[in-house]
Amino acid sequence: MYRALIEDIFSDPEETEEITFPATDKDLLVLTEKFLAFEIPSKIFLQAIAIADYDGAAAFRYVDNYLTTLKNKKKRKHNKLLVLGASTKFDNN
Repeated sequence: MYRALIEDIFSDPEETEEITFPATDKDLLVLTEKFLAFEIPSKIFLQAIAIADYDGAAAFRYVDNYLTTLKNKKKRKHNKLLVLGASTKFDNN
């Protein structure tokens, strides 16, 4: 979506050059909306905006990777709490 492949007629198709494009204002709004559902450090948000200034696609990948990691951490923490709660009830019986 943000990258264009430039091919020279006389060059090999394997040697294509990738050009990146900065995020548009609309893209920045979408990035911001993705973060709204989560409590994130301002450092992470500012890093995503800085990346978007040079490469919009990379900024979206950064946000998606961060949010996936955050969700997985919460999921693991939640699972541990459930296991501890279940083992406590078992030990009392």
